[in-house]
Amino acid sequence: MRYGTGVMLVVLAGVLWSGFGLAVRNLEGAGAWAVVFWRSAALVPALMLFVSWRSGGQAFARVLATGWQGVIGGLCLIAAFLGGIYSIQVTTVANAVFLFAAAPFLTAVLGWVLLGERVRGATWVAIAMAAVGIFIMVREGLAMGALDGNLAALGSALGFAGFTIAIRSGRQGDMVPTVVLGGVFTMIAAAFVAPMMGETLWVSGHDILLSMAMGAVLLATGMALYTVGSRVIPAAELPLLSIVEVLLAPVWVWLFLGETASGGTFAGGALLVAAVVWNALSGMRRGAPAAA
Repeated sequence: MRYGTGVMLVVLAGVLWSGFGLAVRNLEGAGAWAVVFWRSAALVPALMLFVSWRSGGQAFARVLATGWQGVIGGLCLIAAFLGGIYSIQVTTVANAVFLFAAAPFLTAVLGWVLLGERVRGATWVAIAMAAVGIFIMVREGLAMGALDGNLAALGSALGFAGFTIAIRSGRQGDMVPTVVLGGVFTMIAAAFVAPMMGETLWVSGHDILLSMAMGAVLLATGMALYTVGSRVIPAAELPLLSIVEVLLAPVWVWLFLGETASGGTFAGGALLVAAVVWNALSGMRRGAPAAA
């Protein structure tokens, strides 16, 4: 595969993922647990087909081979999936996706603490920039009564960071089988927790179909495109290409629904995006993979 083709696939993945906010805004009334349950119900078989295609029919063996690191990573995805949906439901899409962008920096800190991974000086500068951006956005959320949405978005980012650390600790080259486990664990958790919280999984047919479309089309297809495309792209360049998701998500809800965000959200978000770009560009200049 050529480099240009890989770039196109990774960017297309970001475009697909950027549609989550618009999709969630079009739900009729499903709660977060119901959404992640039905989304995972479509995500798991779709990704199993992808893993089977890549492994010559050994999908189940690949999933089982993830070991305890895969189990931990899959459990972390419960928080990532649930926090992502809930944050979009209770705060602006811009606010949520900008905070999601903190995941690489949380990953860098966790990798330093838990795995002893070296963090470059430029990445520490980027982490400081991101922390200021997060502070601005969380303070804004507190003033606007959306603190729980901000915290849920940060919880989602932390869940993705834990997922990434679990994969690194197991030296896994493919994240997709662990995502399959994450989908299975999310469905099990939703089936038990939703009734205890007074939330039903049997929502309207519209919400079920839309949630399943999020799983099979936006998440699974995007992950397949990203996995294939990223194989020919240096690690330091991937965050730059993936930022497409963060930049486009607020645009879709503004174009189709007229949803805007506060000045504080965009100021903090701009700092987060700048931190991601700074970290990626510094990694490219050094000719080494970015620490985050």
